[in-house]
Amino acid sequence: MDIEVAVAQFAPGTDKDANLEQIREHAGSAARRGARVLVVPEYSMFTAPKLDHRVVEAAEPLTGSFVGTLGEIAAGNDLIVVAGIAEAVPGEDRVSNTLVAVGTDGVLATYRKLHLYDAFGFKESDVVRPGEIVEPETFTIADVTFGMQTCYDVRFPEVTRRVVDAGAHVLVLPAQWVPGPLKEDHWTTLVRARAIENTIYVAAADQAAPSGAGNSMIVDPMGVLLCALGERTGVGTATVSTSRIDEVRRKNPALELRRFR
Repeated sequence: MDIEVAVAQFAPGTDKDANLEQIREHAGSAARRGARVLVVPEYSMFTAPKLDHRVVEAAEPLTGSFVGTLGEIAAGNDLIVVAGIAEAVPGEDRVSNTLVAVGTDGVLATYRKLHLYDAFGFKESDVVRPGEIVEPETFTIADVTFGMQTCYDVRFPEVTRRVVDAGAHVLVLPAQWVPGPLKEDHWTTLVRARAIENTIYVAAADQAAPSGAGNSMIVDPMGVLLCALGERTGVGTATVSTSRIDEVRRKNPALELRRFR
């Protein structure tokens, strides 16, 4: 089965309505190109110049207006939108850094970031609580199964391996990959590595400058770069194919041959 997948790259700000309008525009562009799934960046709901208490004040539940509008955008363009939101946690002064996959019937799957960005001089855990380790949620469209993880999680190979063991053909990876020395090189290397070692597609949607390093991309199971947005704002698309996965796994049966499970 072949389907078209899109990644959108833009720089979300502190105006949630403006962020939704950008997602709406990119969803329209993706739909016109035949995409069935659109992946937008981490913190697409709300991004401040510094991650602080403002994200807690802006947080919403999954039943809030932001996710509700994502559902309207998905329904209006006949696609599934995967987006990063700040999810309110009752009784907590921290949020969950959550991904939602939203289709015409509402929320299809969620993912709460497991590994927080307490690195390179940042401390995400000050305002975000780590997700609980649970069985990965997936969603399927046209016999292609998608799994999710977020940004810094890509530095931990075991996270992706669990998603693959849950049946995913495609990993969607929203990110706000903070710019810095060698950071873009790390990003491109890690995204391709997760695709190659797991023989899956990776659809990685990063924020654009100034809050992200850009270079959103879709990579195939052999590590081939199918599309890349560089520093641009916009949408990139590629065809993902289960027959391509089967072909690669016949050549490189790494999942079958592994000895650690």
